[in-house]
Amino acid sequence: MENVLLIIKGCAEKKHKYQKILYEQYYGFALKIVFRYVYRYEKAVDVVTDGFVKLFASFERFSTTDTEEDNRKILMGYIKRIMINASIDELRKANMLPEIGGIPEYVWEDTSRDDDADQQLLYKELITMIKELPPQYRVVFNLYVIDGYNHLEIADKLRIPVGTSKSNLSRARMMLQESIKKTEGKSYAESR
Repeated sequence: MENVLLIIKGCAEKKHKYQKILYEQYYGFALKIVFRYVYRYEKAVDVVTDGFVKLFASFERFSTTDTEEDNRKILMGYIKRIMINASIDELRKANMLPEIGGIPEYVWEDTSRDDDADQQLLYKELITMIKELPPQYRVVFNLYVIDGYNHLEIADKLRIPVGTSKSNLSRARMMLQESIKKTEGKSYAESR
């Protein structure tokens, strides 16, 4: 893996070699973020591409630190924010229409060694349950619970009242709790 600071500086200078390296190294990470919002594979790929275009266009504003690990974390946060915004832009264009379609299995493969198999399986199950939520609930849930935005930020991003954000989150949680209970009930019945 290339030096993150070198990649960031290369991207800030708009050098295609470094843009390609960054794209290849962080494509899977970006795609997983977008999949939390956009579930049609072809559309998600388009959103990721749009996100990277926006990312490369804004690198001159990117600030770095002295340590490799800090730069990597900052870069991943920056990519995450841009991919979330690109996903919301796409959903807004489609009037928050529900996305349908499967997520190819290879997308769940993770090259990092930080996650064990159980965490991967739980993550995949959670994303599948979130996918079943109505779009307005799903987006608020993702932004609040997974991506750490507060209700004021969500309301601003989605152009909805703060109360609607809170209400959508509450309903999303109730629906997910029902899904988890059903899943647990099936697992218990199958184990008997």
